[in-house]
Amino acid sequence: MTELARRKVAAFDFDGTLSKSDTLIPFLLRVTGRSRFAQIAAEVGVSGLRRNVDLRDRDAVKAEMIHRSMCGRREQDLQHLGNLYARDLLVNELNPTVLQRLEQHRDAGHEVLFVSASLTYYLEPLAQELGVTAVIAVEPSVEYGLLTGQMEFPNVRAEQKALRLRAWLGQPALGPMKNLELWSYGNSSGDHALLAMADHAYWLGKSSKLPNGAIMMSPSAAPFDTAEPAR
Repeated sequence: MTELARRKVAAFDFDGTLSKSDTLIPFLLRVTGRSRFAQIAAEVGVSGLRRNVDLRDRDAVKAEMIHRSMCGRREQDLQHLGNLYARDLLVNELNPTVLQRLEQHRDAGHEVLFVSASLTYYLEPLAQELGVTAVIAVEPSVEYGLLTGQMEFPNVRAEQKALRLRAWLGQPALGPMKNLELWSYGNSSGDHALLAMADHAYWLGKSSKLPNGAIMMSPSAAPFDTAEPAR
């Protein structure tokens, strides 16, 4: 019986991995304006003025920021802002070394994904520009063309990254994955689960926090080798 060819997939975190810095806060600033954003930050407690949510809970803070920034806004307005923001990111904010690696995967015929806690409104148009296969990211909930202020799924960080990617791949939620070779790229603790599930894991965070089994990716990293041994 002929053995099935292994599916080759490269999964990239976005903020701090492909992008040079955080992208969510600058986008919310564009959505709300500086004055309203400052008010929202104070209400949520990010500035320390109020404590409506547990500031140690990143997911809760983020959900509250998104709710207060987006609830009641028209989806078409967010899509327009997302398209404009994606163009700015493409020109000014992408890490050239990681972008080159992404292009190498794409040109080798691999499926390439963003697996990110950022918003689909700008990641999807950016993915289209870069020839990225799919986007797994934060999807705001919409009813009758208006944002509800909620998210369709839990925040895409930590174990949720692995669960969402496994579901997209059609793999079981736990255990070994079949007929698949996976490259993963990340830079923070929120990417550990994504890196742990990969055959080839690359780290762009601080060297002192290098996860077990991951490879430190330097600014002058060489092209990946499709024949490199899996871990």
